[in-house]
Amino acid sequence: MEAGAPTGYPVAFSVDYPDRPLNRVTTGFRIFVAIPILIVAATLGGEAGSNYGNYGGEHWAWGGGGAAAFLFFGPLLMILFRQKYPRWWFDWNLELSGFTTRCLAYLALLRDEYPSTDEEQAVHLDLWYPDAMELNRWLPLVKWLLASPHYIVLLFLWLAALVCIVIAWFAILFTGRYPRGLFEFVDGVLRWGNRVIAYAFILVTDEYPPFRLSP
Repeated sequence: MEAGAPTGYPVAFSVDYPDRPLNRVTTGFRIFVAIPILIVAATLGGEAGSNYGNYGGEHWAWGGGGAAAFLFFGPLLMILFRQKYPRWWFDWNLELSGFTTRCLAYLALLRDEYPSTDEEQAVHLDLWYPDAMELNRWLPLVKWLLASPHYIVLLFLWLAALVCIVIAWFAILFTGRYPRGLFEFVDGVLRWGNRVIAYAFILVTDEYPPFRLSP
């Protein structure tokens, strides 16, 4: 899922528009159909803050609390004291972000393929692997705070997205199609959220997330 694109913001996200009739049965009962994969996702979040181990000879710890098992504190300390971002930490955060986003896209009715734990499917999330020597070593201490304006905007965007999802639910049940305009809006909200997470918690870029829904 990692991108190597030389231009644009270093976080790219998109969901392929399903140019075909969506499954009305799984759409109608989506919240119940999604329970097994949500349990899997919850086990990852439940382990946050309590697991310790040794990987590649280096001691590590999970990022705790509401970070949904993102490895946050380890990369923060590595960037702060050694200006390194170990590749395995990046790969974990990338894969976890992709899995989480596939689950969100499924719940948002954007796709009807059951979320895979390891395959990209039609949900594309690309993060640039950072050169830690080019990252500001002190900025990770305050990125979560600097991103506060985005949290406020995203709160209202997700409320609007929820309304769009409800409307799309009825549209799919009656027509089998997700209205294109609603799809692009929800897709944009997911894109915005992924950019903020990558900046404030995964710490892969110092470039402040743009205030826009578009790529």
